[in-house]
Amino acid sequence: MCTAISFQSKDHYFGRNLDFTTAFDTAVTVMPPNYPITLRNGELFLNQYGMIGMAMVTDGYPLFFDATNEKGLSIAGLNFPNNAVYHPPKTDKYNITPFELTPWLLGICSNLQEAKAALSKINLTNISYSSTLPLTPLHWLVADSAGALVIESTNKGLEIYEDPIGILTNNPPFPYQLYNLTNYMNVTAEEPTNRFSPKYPLEPYSYGMGGIGLPGDLSSASRFVRAAFTKLNAVCEESEEESVSQFFHILGAVSQQRGCTKVGSDYEITLYSSCCNTQKGIYYYTTYENRQITAVRMTKEALASQTLISYPLRKKQRILYEN
Repeated sequence: MCTAISFQSKDHYFGRNLDFTTAFDTAVTVMPPNYPITLRNGELFLNQYGMIGMAMVTDGYPLFFDATNEKGLSIAGLNFPNNAVYHPPKTDKYNITPFELTPWLLGICSNLQEAKAALSKINLTNISYSSTLPLTPLHWLVADSAGALVIESTNKGLEIYEDPIGILTNNPPFPYQLYNLTNYMNVTAEEPTNRFSPKYPLEPYSYGMGGIGLPGDLSSASRFVRAAFTKLNAVCEESEEESVSQFFHILGAVSQQRGCTKVGSDYEITLYSSCCNTQKGIYYYTTYENRQITAVRMTKEALASQTLISYPLRKKQRILYEN
């Protein structure tokens, strides 16, 4: 289970928590422009724009979990079990597999409006990467500094939703998640007022009581509400350090700790958290083991490369000893 966020301070930031029981062999990966990929529809694809993100690289192919291109457009795929449906190829649509969606969309689109137009023409096909890497049921958050979209491929076909909150978690489908916020209209960052009864005077006994009723469990619907409340009420200074710090604090409000969500004989944890300054091409991350923020820049040199450039994750905890 996961949470993805689009956030604006002075610059635009995009990132996510990747929550799972098993670690993946991932690395921060830069895919330069014109990196050749043969799509499953037979087309040789050369991306116009370079991109940076978290990926599992297999035989030179970047399987991105989340990424941002050099124009500031971002995308993250999140688990969407029992609802995601991928379809056979269609003659009247441009057929793309789910694992091709990120490099294809970021490779041809410079902003959200271009992405929306491109998405309206596609069909997400039920073709796996390989026999050992079957398709994962996903839906996606796509964003730039102007807004956000959610993509869901279901038994109804491809559905594209405007996302005015800039948040995505997992199940249920996005329209329910958005509507569910109505149940929390009384939650506030302010001190609560006494609405219990005018006949009996009640006074707050602690800070934060306006948030009573905000869900504290780790379910997808509850994380959507808590992430939305935290993000929409977050107050952020404009420096890069303060913006990045605030972004990770927002993700921290919905992170998974080992032992709290048992799945079979294992536990789901937040394997990594990411934050990309989409305007500067700087990708920040932390891992479950290492809370120190590490940054990778999508530099001109990286974009001029002919090959993928990967930076293995720094997973071992790094502690600053002052004495």
